[in-house]
Amino acid sequence: MLLGSQLRRLREARGITREAAGYSIRASESKISRMELGRVSFKTRDVEDLLTLYGITDGGERESLLSLAREANVAGWWHSYTDVLPSWFPTYVGLEGAASLIRVYEVQFVHGLLQTEEYARAVVRRGMKGASAADVERRVALRLERQRHLFSDSAPEFHIVLDEAALRRPYGDREVMRGQLQHLIDVSERPNVRLQIMPFGFGGHSGESGAFTILSFPDADLSDVVYLEQLTSALYLDKREDVAQYEQALKELQQDSPGPGESRDLLRGLRQLS
Repeated sequence: MLLGSQLRRLREARGITREAAGYSIRASESKISRMELGRVSFKTRDVEDLLTLYGITDGGERESLLSLAREANVAGWWHSYTDVLPSWFPTYVGLEGAASLIRVYEVQFVHGLLQTEEYARAVVRRGMKGASAADVERRVALRLERQRHLFSDSAPEFHIVLDEAALRRPYGDREVMRGQLQHLIDVSERPNVRLQIMPFGFGGHSGESGAFTILSFPDADLSDVVYLEQLTSALYLDKREDVAQYEQALKELQQDSPGPGESRDLLRGLRQLS
């Protein structure tokens, strides 16, 4: 995505159309579009030809961008799990790992980055009916591996609004749910985590369209991305007007939900009842 955005910036600065750029590398306009969105792999020769077309002759600048192209083609750690993942999800895992700020609204269950191992296993079993025990365990292992980033030295900011429904819907037995609630209480104390609960008592709210995630990145050249997961696919929205609507919805959810301290108290109360 970073390389694609920089190639788009260079192309636009020279006033070159996507069609002309595609012609220069023996490709279509749509391929240039996919390259600029970071949706396809990069051939070094194509990047070299585009840089020449865009007038980039400085050796240092060319090598910096070609280095990005080489890095973009290196498979991430999560690619070893693609056999148990839906086709659209590896892209999300890569974006999640690159994000500096992750903002979430979740309603069905506790978000994957905050799940205990036992709770995650119960969720995966429910969602992968008929899967082998080995495939379930690999899916759980991936989820736990994703969580390492949230608790690392380079951890992103993680802001989440959990609907109370996600906390009252049981996955696993009572002990699993009690452990999950305690984990949420503990994690909510971390400096990079802001956890709020949208209580049933509030009624209708701005999250009526369902769960969503907004990913923001440290590089200014990268636009925010909204991730929407569906039953058989996922949407990645990066148009400014689309992102702005989801940002406004999340802002309202945060304003309408109890703050982190009150939300922790709500979690403690639910744990006592479980």
